[in-house]
Amino acid sequence: MTSPPLIVGAGPTGLAAALFLARRGIACRIIDQRPQPEPQSRALAVNPRTLEILDLAGLSDAVTAEARQIHHGRFYDGWAPLADLDFAGIHPRFGMCVIPQARTEELLAEALAKEGIFPERGVRFEKLMQFGGHVQAELTHPSGAAETADAALVLGADGAHSRVRECLGIDFPGSSFPEPWPLCDVELDDPLDLASAHVSLVEGGMLFLLALRPGLWRVISNLPDPLGRLPTGTRAGQVAWRSSFHVSHRLAARLTVGRAVLAGDAAHLHSPIGARGMNLGIEDAYVFADCAVDALAGRWKRLEAYERLRHPVQRQVVDRVETITGFMRGRPDLVGVLRRYLLPGLTKFSPTAHFMARTLTGLDHELKTEEN
Repeated sequence: MTSPPLIVGAGPTGLAAALFLARRGIACRIIDQRPQPEPQSRALAVNPRTLEILDLAGLSDAVTAEARQIHHGRFYDGWAPLADLDFAGIHPRFGMCVIPQARTEELLAEALAKEGIFPERGVRFEKLMQFGGHVQAELTHPSGAAETADAALVLGADGAHSRVRECLGIDFPGSSFPEPWPLCDVELDDPLDLASAHVSLVEGGMLFLLALRPGLWRVISNLPDPLGRLPTGTRAGQVAWRSSFHVSHRLAARLTVGRAVLAGDAAHLHSPIGARGMNLGIEDAYVFADCAVDALAGRWKRLEAYERLRHPVQRQVVDRVETITGFMRGRPDLVGVLRRYLLPGLTKFSPTAHFMARTLTGLDHELKTEEN
């Protein structure tokens, strides 16, 4: 009997991959070294492309029932209105919506539970060895007990510091910005339009605001003290979560080695500007599942096709998000000056506005599961 696929990482990419496989009649094993799911949510936006994919798994209605729609990106010089980007109606069925990543993961896990699949938490992936017809993975359980698990294939969906990627010897080249980016979820008295994402351009940087729900806002900046840069008269209340991160733009040198595959943050990293990280990972999961079903049926070349299908898309997204982030970051000073003059024209000129909207909503490329 063929051993089930092993998915390493029970974040949105791993959970989605397990669900897409289950919907195709393939049960898998999914592990995560964290004892519990992360309660905080770095990712908030679910884009129309992701909703298309989740719809095929019967999950889009559950997401949209709880999510809050956003229809515009609004840009400011300080807090003086500068430009608007309208992406309402860009998709015939789905819009851009806001739902905490933690809740998206819960909905994926609940759907998986109905398939009889439950993530094994506190199980650490150590290493793998590949043989002709299977993979052996060394695992450590919370008790400290070691296990050697056989798997037909392995998906590394274990994040930016992927142990699977490390074990496969895959390089993760790219670039980073030197400054820390503070982030917080804070109670605000709804100073801005709830149905828009807001970006204030200030000297040396930017400030991003998005409402998680009325009264609670996500604030991100590349400058210190973002709460001191809020719109005039805005009152900040309790901070529900505070963190900081460094922005990197990286792409794995390859995605497959034999029967081991990378997806999500294990394969690509970029800034949160553009809201593509979790969405791109779920897209990876969908294409992986389609390729894995064929591979498990004996067409093993389909795992190699996954790399050819996804690597160009991932590179395009990482490159575009890096360009957008550098522009919004406003450094060096010349960029900071130019963005104030260029943004109004870019958002009013229909071709560039449409391109920008499709990039932000994940519709800037064709979703392919088969090679031409």
